[in-house]
Amino acid sequence: MRNLLLSGLLSIPVWCAAQTTTENLVPYVKPIIGTQRMGHTYPGATVPFGMVQLSPDTDTIPYEMNGKYNGDVYKYCAGYQYEDKTIVGFSHTHFSGTGHSDLGDFLIMPTVGELQMNPGTADAPETGFRSRFSHSNEVAEAGYYKVKLDDHDILAELTATNRVGFHQYTFPKSDNAHIILDLMYGIYNYEDKNVWTFLRVENDTLITGYRQTNGWGRTRTVYFAMSFSKPFYQYGNKNFSKRQVYQGFWRKFDQTKNFPEMAGKQLRAYFDFKTTAGEKIKIKFALSPVSTAGALQNLRTEAPGWDFDQVKQQAQNAWNKELAKITIQSKNKDDKENFYTSMYHAFLTPITYMDVDGSYRGLDQNVHKADGFTNYTIFSLWDTYRALHPFFNLVQPARNADMIKSMLAHYDQSAQHMLPVWSHYANENWCMIGYHSVSLIADAVIKGNAPFDANKALDACVATARHGTYDGLSYYMSMGYVPEDKNGSSVSKTLEYAYDDWAIAQMAKKLGRMDIYDEFSKRSQYFKNVYDASIGYMRPRLSDGSFRAAFDVLSTHNQGFIEGNAWNYSLYVPHEPAQMIEMMGGKKRFVAHLDSLFTMHLPDKYFAETEDITRDGIIGNYVHGNEPSHHVPYLYNWTDQPWKTQERVRMILKKQFKPTPDGLGGNDDCGQMSAWYIFTALGFYPVAPGSDQYAIGSPAVDGATIQLENGKTFTIEAQNQGDKNVFVQKMLLNGQPLNRLYLTHSDINDGGKLVFVMGEKPKKK
Repeated sequence: MRNLLLSGLLSIPVWCAAQTTTENLVPYVKPIIGTQRMGHTYPGATVPFGMVQLSPDTDTIPYEMNGKYNGDVYKYCAGYQYEDKTIVGFSHTHFSGTGHSDLGDFLIMPTVGELQMNPGTADAPETGFRSRFSHSNEVAEAGYYKVKLDDHDILAELTATNRVGFHQYTFPKSDNAHIILDLMYGIYNYEDKNVWTFLRVENDTLITGYRQTNGWGRTRTVYFAMSFSKPFYQYGNKNFSKRQVYQGFWRKFDQTKNFPEMAGKQLRAYFDFKTTAGEKIKIKFALSPVSTAGALQNLRTEAPGWDFDQVKQQAQNAWNKELAKITIQSKNKDDKENFYTSMYHAFLTPITYMDVDGSYRGLDQNVHKADGFTNYTIFSLWDTYRALHPFFNLVQPARNADMIKSMLAHYDQSAQHMLPVWSHYANENWCMIGYHSVSLIADAVIKGNAPFDANKALDACVATARHGTYDGLSYYMSMGYVPEDKNGSSVSKTLEYAYDDWAIAQMAKKLGRMDIYDEFSKRSQYFKNVYDASIGYMRPRLSDGSFRAAFDVLSTHNQGFIEGNAWNYSLYVPHEPAQMIEMMGGKKRFVAHLDSLFTMHLPDKYFAETEDITRDGIIGNYVHGNEPSHHVPYLYNWTDQPWKTQERVRMILKKQFKPTPDGLGGNDDCGQMSAWYIFTALGFYPVAPGSDQYAIGSPAVDGATIQLENGKTFTIEAQNQGDKNVFVQKMLLNGQPLNRLYLTHSDINDGGKLVFVMGEKPKKK
């Protein structure tokens, strides 16, 4: 009966769901999804696009071991691995779904008993302050996290505002209760990563300080203000820094206990309490990119009181507001959990990066004020230009415009005079390839979401794309391709530069800048220069013009590609799929080629040396766990067999997304993987951002209503869809037959209704 009731609730008609604006969508969010194996997500507490990501960390794996890279660190990009049995503490900054890492700032751990200032080991947690825990005592919700720390008999609860992490620890009776503040801990940590840390005891309930690190972000400084709900009666620290010959004159003091100023590269501080059984000690921990005064202002503005439940409710209300931008109808609870968890993951990044008064640290390390926009950071652009930012252009256009304004401010502050490539916390880290900022900007301009100086933005795009000292770009501009003997991953770079150039050309055309359009339209055709017609694949060329002789189309290692092989990357011409298909021998041959991608077997040896690619994300030879192929299943739409797109995308949804800790086949990559899921489940996908078209797929929901920021709604109804009925028989847009394989942005943004009629067999004519 319970199942019947649940089924009935889940099949509420979409129009009814759309009217029920108070529907609580938070229970469908499962932050634990993707915390096991390759997803690299975190389960802790945060709010949409929040500066604080307060989450448990389950180990202290260092980046370096015996002078070499320690491969185990890769599992801890988000600080948490579901298989682990211990928690070392709760830190305030985390990436979601990345394949490289940083952050893990300001780890807090409550303990009782003998004070221990080392974390101990996973095998023997009693040797340190870490604690065993059980998933049966763990709750992870949008905006809330709870776990029992078994070794200390402490219940830990976490919630957050935008800039404040709110801790609530329920202690047993103890005369030796401690709160440890670990300034040494970090993700992708190594011995000298901390440049300096500083801590100041303002009074017996307030601590301020900062941490400066040299990691993925080369010059990164984060400030904090930490407030206790109860005065500590004593405090101290242990300084693990290497002893230096120069000591200065601070030796006049015993700085280890009750000394109100602490500084060093490797510090852990503690604060002592006496607790009664069931007593709650609460901590509010605010961050700032600018100063301790800014952190304190953030704290007092966003979390003035001590009502933990109220702050938790505010966090979950914020999530409900964002999640309600799309209401879906589905008969399947797993599908709803996958959908709304994808919405949750999509709305984690980029994060707010400024104080409540608009102050933020710029790329030039100076303090700036965001004038009329919210400044954001964490731009994983190689991943997110594909679907996440096009998704924002639909449901978060105001935020997306602010993100572009943040990128343009980055350009203004850049010593290289370039738009961001991969940036976080006032740092350009130069990770991955391409200059995909231009794709975001072009997509916004083409879709009419450009409340900024579009011509100035185009100038920034052009300057970035002409920056000859960047990553083989001078070769690309002079030779029409990046030669592999001069610059690695040369084929991927050539292909992605060509796509980016096409995006610049589209924007220039819309703005009437035809000289720029002509220049970059020509460059957008350079993809042809790395195509070897004799074998039918993209292939690395050398500086003498020849194709490299040693070449394996299946291997993902050292073949001229990044996070992919020639099989997958040869299909990366998202801006000219018809040309690409013709180049590869025409539609009939291309379909057979594409079919074999999904049905062949890729042995492990071909990706054994690429840590970002695992069996989890592979279907046949199609690598869904990495981004370069995300548009590939939609390419059948440019052949005579578009129904194969419908079949493939439904298969991928089932195989690559599950509502379980190991439910993501690859890194979520700051929401890109989740944005792919959302678009695909709704029945369309942006193959080439910078175009106003979305390729038609196969909706995996019975219905959906998108609440647009312009006040209009776009409704999707998928009649007769199911696991077997994946083929589109007919489409009606606003009551009229839709006889094309794409939607335009205005079709959606103008509001209206799209009806899919689904069936079990493909409609071939």
